[in-house]
Amino acid sequence: MDGKQPIVIYPPAEDGGRRVRVNERFVGLAYGMLDVVEFLRLAGLDDVDDVWVRQSGLVEWRGGGPEAWTH
Repeated sequence: MDGKQPIVIYPPAEDGGRRVRVNERFVGLAYGMLDVVEFLRLAGLDDVDDVWVRQSGLVEWRGGGPEAWTH
């Protein structure tokens, strides 16, 4: 791995949505943890849930952690 986190949750936009990237691909705009979990499942991570997303070292939260959904 080249030092990049495989999953990045970007800072909240004006509307509160956060871009979600898996590897080099943007997979969606999340408005809550359920969206993040669903995007990761659709990207092939079958066994993820909100606890995994909050605690995983594979996830990089930018501009606030898992509780930050407003700008």
